Amino acid sequence: MSTNPPIRFTYSPAIQSLIPLLYAAWSDQVLSPSEVRALKAKGYKLSFLTDEDREVLLHWTNPKQRPTRQLSKYWELQMQQSIADFGGAHGSLVDLGLMMAKKAAQDVEHHNCVINWAAAPIRAELEALENQLVLVSLDTYHRLFPDTTPKEKQLQESFDSSKMAALLDDDYGDARTRVKALLSDPVFQYKTLPHKEAYREQVLEWCQLLAAQGLGAISYPEEYGGKNDMGVYAAVFETLGYHDLSLAIKFGVQFGLFGGSIHALGTKYHHDLYLDAVGKMKLPGCFAMTETGHGSNVRELETTATYDPNTDSFIVHSPNRAAGKEYIGNAMHGRMATVFVQLLVDGKNHGVHAVLVPLRDEQYQLLPGITVEDCGYKLGLNGVDNGRIWFNQVKVPRQNLLNRFGDVDEQGQYTSPIENPSKRFFTMLGTLVGGRVCVPRAGLSAAKSGLAIAIGYGLKRRQFAPNPQAQETLLLDYPSHQRRLMPHLAKAYALDFALTYLTKRYVERTEEDMREIETLAAGLKSYSTWFTTEVLQECREACGGKGYLAENRFAALKADTDVFTTFEGDNTVLMQLVARGVLSDFRKEFHEEGNMAVLRYLGDRVSTAFTELNPFAIRNTDRQHLLSTEFHQAAFRFREKRTLHSLANRMQRHIRNGSSSYEAFLKCQTHMLSLAEAFVERLILDEFVKVVEKCDDSAVKTALQELYQLFALSTIEKNKGWFFENEYLTPAKSKAIVRIVDEWCGKVRKNAQAYIDAFGIPDHCLAAEIIVGATPSQ
Repeated sequence: MSTNPPIRFTYSPAIQSLIPLLYAAWSDQVLSPSEVRALKAKGYKLSFLTDEDREVLLHWTNPKQRPTRQLSKYWELQMQQSIADFGGAHGSLVDLGLMMAKKAAQDVEHHNCVINWAAAPIRAELEALENQLVLVSLDTYHRLFPDTTPKEKQLQESFDSSKMAALLDDDYGDARTRVKALLSDPVFQYKTLPHKEAYREQVLEWCQLLAAQGLGAISYPEEYGGKNDMGVYAAVFETLGYHDLSLAIKFGVQFGLFGGSIHALGTKYHHDLYLDAVGKMKLPGCFAMTETGHGSNVRELETTATYDPNTDSFIVHSPNRAAGKEYIGNAMHGRMATVFVQLLVDGKNHGVHAVLVPLRDEQYQLLPGITVEDCGYKLGLNGVDNGRIWFNQVKVPRQNLLNRFGDVDEQGQYTSPIENPSKRFFTMLGTLVGGRVCVPRAGLSAAKSGLAIAIGYGLKRRQFAPNPQAQETLLLDYPSHQRRLMPHLAKAYALDFALTYLTKRYVERTEEDMREIETLAAGLKSYSTWFTTEVLQECREACGGKGYLAENRFAALKADTDVFTTFEGDNTVLMQLVARGVLSDFRKEFHEEGNMAVLRYLGDRVSTAFTELNPFAIRNTDRQHLLSTEFHQAAFRFREKRTLHSLANRMQRHIRNGSSSYEAFLKCQTHMLSLAEAFVERLILDEFVKVVEKCDDSAVKTALQELYQLFALSTIEKNKGWFFENEYLTPAKSKAIVRIVDEWCGKVRKNAQAYIDAFGIPDHCLAAEIIVGATPSQ
């Protein structure tokens, strides 16, 4: 419900004097921390405000409640009318506010106003406030004074990058715009903080500022300060990935993992007690799952929570040093942890559950039985306070068990709505898959940043010339440079659309969908974060020695994203899970459909051999054929199905020869990784096709089509060895594909600036001196 005061035809002259400044402050739909601070320090203390005026100002300066569109339009009309009344005079926003105050003072309602709005002290107070506020954008000024808009010649692009940006933003453009505006506030400016302690305090302060804007609780129910919108949360997290990645990760640990575990695994008791405080950052916390000894093997973790009927409590204990919780984010700032334990009740182990364990008191002193060690400096993400945690016979109330999937009552009886322990374990972990949905999005934001820097530099930096009199050639005009960057640009777009699809599936999930969503999340998280690592290295090299300088961001981007390939699940392990999921679906189909499935499988093989493996198809080098969606989808599906069938046959053969299922799995592990990659790449291609087909702007659609074709053909080119081995390509067809990839790199290069503009990465986030601070070579 809006807290905006009702719109009246008139406000007091004092409030009228502030409308231009308030309008400018809210013009980006965000009241930033610096603006809030300025209004508190100067605005509320203006000498000419009455108590009623201050009440109105209080409503209009709540950062969580932006003015309605109606109110914002009212402000704009009031200002434009004042400009017209004074003959279109130009000046500062303070000038405009004083004009509006004078006009209001002449109205009947305010005829007894005795303030002299021309007095120097009044102007001085307003100018002091204006100086304290973040600088007004030129766009806002030109909107108020339209004939001051500079008449600059606009660069011609073959498509409107703003329309492409809207396509990438999907349903969450407003959320992304709001976060980008917040990050433009000076308080979020990058700082070089060589010591991890200072860096961690800076990141903690940033998280607190985001929480004050209501962003931390965005995915929680409304009664706990949220919007119950996981899609907006994912968009916020992704956008933070354009800024400092330590901030993104700490934000994710606090509000996504810690708060998310309470929300997903707890019940109303826990929600009422903790969620509001978590969302406001009043209760910083940890997500303590991984242990030193077992790593990815969560099912065999060793920390225990033993029910003590004498005290109606759980005793949480780490039985040895290897059972310590490892690499726990927020460990040094956290006051509570969601601790994953083996739940022991009356001598029986009920498997892995989660218990809330207090770590520190309100003075941030460690509680008895808690040991925390700082992980120290890391390769990157040194703004995140990672630590190791051990528990020595720590007593917590029985009610601290997050009991959505398993509970212990006052009589010490364990109950669960899911009887099968294995199903209960996987159901519980499935509720936490949101981390695997969000992490690759932040990783992709880092990859886009790297591409924006490298491509931007390639469009400015010149090197060598055909003769001494000629202008040197732009880096991005060299075919070799295009080959380095344009396929990566195409894949970044492809992954963006695939991750949007994954997010929608997760936001709209049903219980029946979860197994498939878990497979998709594991595959896309792995593939996307590996891509981030690969593309940032290529982009760094494409910028030469300049890319090695910390001022040009690659040092931080590479270091901070390197761990993305191993947290929220090690990529290699996750890809094995993907292959297991694909194999399970394949076996389930045969089991449920029996002979019909066998006949369909044999029919598919015959059909494929006839349409795709015949001598004409594998030799077809016609351009129209090579650029067709039909060829691309057929090739990607052939690779996935052939790999699936050969893996299933190979595993079955090992089992027939006496190997156990586990031994067969070990012998086929690398084959499983090949299947997972083929599955993920086919999924990405299919989602790219859907986006192109749905696009209704012809220019944007053409630009997307070129990116799609480059992604499809460069992926086939990358895997041409496999296609040769399976007789899907001839050397002549492979060479034809290589030629088109070269040509399409040149095509995409022509719109390279527009493609990276569509990412919408603000300069204050990119902050690379080689493109933000440099001028183009002449």
